[in-house]
Amino acid sequence: MGIEVTSAVGRFEDVATVVGTKRPDAGGCWCMSFRDSRVPNAERPAFMRAACATEPGPGVLAYVDGTVAGWCSVAPRSSYRRLVHSRTLPWLDGPEPWSIVCFVVRPGFRRRGLMHELLAGAVAHAAAYGAQVVEGYPIEKGEQKVDVISGYVGTVEAFERAGFHRAAPTAGSSGHRPRWLMRLELGSAGGG
Repeated sequence: MGIEVTSAVGRFEDVATVVGTKRPDAGGCWCMSFRDSRVPNAERPAFMRAACATEPGPGVLAYVDGTVAGWCSVAPRSSYRRLVHSRTLPWLDGPEPWSIVCFVVRPGFRRRGLMHELLAGAVAHAAAYGAQVVEGYPIEKGEQKVDVISGYVGTVEAFERAGFHRAAPTAGSSGHRPRWLMRLELGSAGGG
């Protein structure tokens, strides 16, 4: 299985396949919950099309043997309206972090480790644009299975395997599971 993770810039149709629908009148998340949930459903495809047309783009896509299979939203924290105004996810001192806020893996591609690939690709993408810090806000998995709806933010365990550390507890939860602010410091050179 060949897996490639790459920027979503110039790949709007593939973003639409994973997080939206190809019909502008249909619902679909369009990865707008954190960006700006005030954008009406009918305008979300245009918003994401514009985001995919400019650097650094709205996130990264995973391809399995050339077929788009997953998505990870990663961008500077200040570009996510919900994070800027959050009362549950703290803002820590230091340089502005890049935030990883969601993962989507298409049915048929799950249980292949794509979340780990997407997480690594998101960190590499942020580093390529000079990020000094990358953070995420995943749930603590524990012993129970995580459903797709609750797990869209990732798991503490996956972030820890990728080198992130628990930087702060949050007042947030997903699926009645606590969320943590996880951080990875890349350094002043942007990690490479």
